[in-house]
Order: sequence, then structure tokens, then C-alpha cells
Amino acid sequence: MLPDGYALRPLTIDDAAALAAAAVRNLDHLRPWEPVRADSFFTEEGQREVVQGRLRQVELGLYDCSVLWHGDEVVGAANLQNIVRGAMQGADVGYWVDHQHLRRGLAVAALDHLVQRAHALGLHRLGASTMVANVPSQGVLRRCGFEECGRIPDFLFLDGAWRTSLLFNLVLHDGPPRA
Repeated sequence: MLPDGYALRPLTIDDAAALAAAAVRNLDHLRPWEPVRADSFFTEEGQREVVQGRLRQVELGLYDCSVLWHGDEVVGAANLQNIVRGAMQGADVGYWVDHQHLRRGLAVAALDHLVQRAHALGLHRLGASTMVANVPSQGVLRRCGFEECGRIPDFLFLDGAWRTSLLFNLVLHDGPPRA
């Protein structure tokens, strides 16, 4: 449950300016955990392109994204990405919280939201990866019931280098896939 004054809403094209402002505000905070970004990523036009791409993925059923708001500022996001149907019925989770809004339970609330969305979409499992050094995110995953299930050396190219990641998994149900 989100604290008072916060709301998670589905991503829209109108979010581009607020997302650009959040990207600029959180550049140093998020840099260690993200790929190197082109300068255009931090502009309204660049965010408009990112949002358009994500919304196309939403239409294809490959992505589900929500934006965390506090007043008129974007202060985070929560995404189900790489949604796979068929025998897997799974997705990966991704989330971030603005550096000025940490330690308020927002990451846990965002991840709980993603688990609820996954149930609504009929998914069977969720996966997550964190860099070994991202201990706070590992704590969020564990608090939300995810279990560590492995380690992959040089898994993602983040902050200019190949990084080893810890993998986490959450099984949502044991039933057969929904038709």
C-alpha cells in the first residue's frame, strides 16, 4: 500500500516531461544500476520516444508499466517487462524510486503492485535481477517473497561495464495457464 500523497498510474505519453525531469533529478542516483544513456534520454523528446516504444510493447502484451507520482512529480516507476506467454507465463520486474523519496516503503509498494498486476494478467512467475552491490533492492525483493535462485557473471552491461547479477524468482500459483 502506498503512503498518502503517492499514486501509481499507467504510463501515458503525457508523462514524458515529468519523466525527463525525474531522469535528470536522479541521474547520479540511478547511474550505477542502469545502462549508459544518451543525452537525449534526459529530454522531454527523448522520453517521449521511450514512452512511445514502451506503449507499443504494452499493446503487444509484452510490457506493463506504471509511473509513481507524488503531486505533479514522477518519483518512480514499476514495470513488468519481457512478458512471455505459452508454457512460461512469466515476466521480469523492474522498479526504481527517486532519491528524495527513499525509505518510505515505496519500492515495496511498487513491487507489491507488480505482483498484483501479474496475478491479474494470469502470469505464473516473476523474475528479477540485481547487481550484487544493490543490497537495498535485494531486501525489497525478499520482503515481497522473492527467493534468490542464482548468480550470473557478466549478465548486464550497466554503468559502462559488464556486471554480475543475482537472480530472484517468485512463483505466483501452481495452477495451469489460463486460456
